[in-house]
Amino acid sequence: MALGAEDFQGVWALRRTIVDRRDGQNGVLQGQAVFTATDANHLIYHETGTLTLEAGATLEATRRYLWEFSKGEVVVTFADGRPFHRFVPSGHAAGTDHPCGADVYKVRYDFTAWPDWIAVWTVTGPRKEYVSTSTYQRR
Repeated sequence: MALGAEDFQGVWALRRTIVDRRDGQNGVLQGQAVFTATDANHLIYHETGTLTLEAGATLEATRRYLWEFSKGEVVVTFADGRPFHRFVPSGHAAGTDHPCGADVYKVRYDFTAWPDWIAVWTVTGPRKEYVSTSTYQRR
């Protein structure tokens, strides 16, 4: 059974590990993701956190996406409405690929331990090569 917008609403603790195979810019982000409903099928995803790189640098990070729940899938767009990717919010789910110039972003979601869930992004191309693993836990 697929999850709906109401299942994601609220505050989530977020931990992200980044393993950079090209530049060695490995790091860990600690923060939170907040899903706010704009109506029954639309959520605003707003992420804030602190990224600490192995080299010692610390950066503040934010992201904002729009999630639309439609016909058993989630359509994710950037905050300005540009398409990002889509996925089925159930079990182990591969999202659609997102090309960014010559680099390609591939995502897999894991909802099998709900309400904890994971998103793993694998990014490859001439400019980037890293894996970003985000774990979410309800607060």
